[in-house]
This record gives sequence, structure tokens and C-alpha cells, in this order.
Amino acid sequence: MKVRRVQDADAAGRRIKSEGWDSVRLLLKNDNMGFSFHITTIYRDANLHLHYQNHLESVYCMSGRGEVETVEDGKVYPIEPGTIYILDKNDKHILRAFEEMKMACVFNPPLHGKEVHNAEGAYPLDAEEVKD
Repeated sequence: MKVRRVQDADAAGRRIKSEGWDSVRLLLKNDNMGFSFHITTIYRDANLHLHYQNHLESVYCMSGRGEVETVEDGKVYPIEPGTIYILDKNDKHILRAFEEMKMACVFNPPLHGKEVHNAEGAYPLDAEEVKD
């Protein structure tokens, strides 16, 4: 069994920061679970253009408010605590935060740990691994 606390993971270098967000990566590829699990903060007024071409993602909102828009059809979905959105078709999307949002995120295949979005809004498959 593995037990991790967000505070400990943060102190161990598992927090990744980028423009508009930061993410504490609690479970990664080297944990051998087949998925990764992160607590991500989307900063107020963030407007993130994302397209996870290599990963499927599920995102659960724990706090804050915003919206997600699917680029293909222009549909906009409100996000508030208790909302989950599932990117099951590598959906190109825009995530907007009206206030800071805390999200629980699951990725398949799992992330290595050091990923940040590339120019297309995707994570690469071969990023640097976080060591325990």
C-alpha cells in the first residue's frame, strides 16, 4: 500500500507549475496503477486551450467555478463543485476559470510526472519521470 498526502507530495517535488495552473501529482506511471491522479489548481481567469492527443482524462471539480467548452461543437458546460467532465475522445477543449478551481484529475495512460502542455495543449508521452 502507498499513502501520500498532498503536502508531502508538494514538498517532494511533485508540484508542477505552468501558465494558468499547478498540479500536485500524487500517483504516477512509476506507481504501476495504470493511471495517474493529480490535484490541480486552475488559477482565476485562466483560459486554457487544451487537446490531450495522447491521454484520456477525467476531471472532478472540488471547489471553484468555471466552464469547459468543446471546440468541435462549441458547447459550453458550467463547472462547479460536484461536476465531473470526461474527455473520452481526446476532445480539444477550452477550460476557463471564473475563480480559482481545485480539480481532481485522472489520466490514462498515466503521466510520468514532469509534463507541461506543449504548443498544441497536449502532454507528451515521454516526459521526465518523478522519482520518490
